[in-house]
Amino acid sequence: MCVGVPMQIVEINYPTGKAEAKGVQREIGLQLLPQDAVKIGDHVIVHVGFAIEKIDRKLADEIWKALDEVLRVMDEEEAGARSFDSPRHDPRA
Repeated sequence: MCVGVPMQIVEINYPTGKAEAKGVQREIGLQLLPQDAVKIGDHVIVHVGFAIEKIDRKLADEIWKALDEVLRVMDEEEAGARSFDSPRHDPRA
């Protein structure tokens, strides 16, 4: 499965730039979007290092909310699997 993540543009040096999400900055390619289509502060979907779509702040927040929920559930499932595999766990008990 491929996932694009919302990021906010913090620097532009077209055809590249820097974007930030959750305190992490990454160099991104902007060449898939028209040069005049993005400006500092805009939100974009980044996939494999390239901005592929400009989105609004509301949509970026909604996507992060959903991604955070997926990660929370995955962490809970992983923690449950670790406790089930624990040598102290005896399913016969």
